[in-house]
Amino acid sequence: MAAELPLARQRLAQAGRVAALCGAGISAESGVPTFRGRGGLWENHRPEDLATPEAFSRDPALVWRWYHWRRELISHCQPNPAHLALAELERRLGRGFTLITQNVDGLHALAGSREVLEIHGSLWRVRCLGCGREREERRLDLPAPPLCPDCGGLLRPGVVWFGESLDGVLLERAWRAAHTCEAMLVIGTSAVVQPAASLALVAKQAGAYVIEVNLAATPQSGQVDVSLLGLAGDILPQLVAPS
Repeated sequence: MAAELPLARQRLAQAGRVAALCGAGISAESGVPTFRGRGGLWENHRPEDLATPEAFSRDPALVWRWYHWRRELISHCQPNPAHLALAELERRLGRGFTLITQNVDGLHALAGSREVLEIHGSLWRVRCLGCGREREERRLDLPAPPLCPDCGGLLRPGVVWFGESLDGVLLERAWRAAHTCEAMLVIGTSAVVQPAASLALVAKQAGAYVIEVNLAATPQSGQVDVSLLGLAGDILPQLVAPS
């Protein structure tokens, strides 16, 4: 990696338009637990079975108890140097930078990133099934389930569940960023969750220089320009540092 990093840093510094796609790996370095692949149970339930519209229709209180548990855990986590490096890159490039995240933990905003495409939603947002209003909600003492203060309708977590479509507006912005960027960072992703996994290949085909940062090789490692293996919190600050 020592030989590859200076070139990657140079190419990133030369790019006027940069996109970054972040997956669970960047947040895991902050201690954020992930339910995908943990192999455990929560109150004798598989988390994958709770993150569905059907589960919420059957038992919204149960689903909300799980989300309360997740929100409580994440509330103790802080952004790591990788999050901070991406916030610095946004400050440097302004509108030339697009941050796309699959994570729902809100750590990018805490790090100072102002424009974040949260394509899978956020644990810190709630949406009313009655009036449709959506808002940020950081309180940890919500009832299970909470009700809308405006209309009394049932609130649901502002995340994308299995079986639901991603927000079309956010997805279009993500595709546009991938098509038009000159360099793309792919950080902490498994490169298997669609449609986000296709963004790096779209950028590559459009002529961007694609830099993968991950603990281990992924199915896309052989297709990107450079794959830097290691902790994002170690590598990203070096990449973003001025050449």
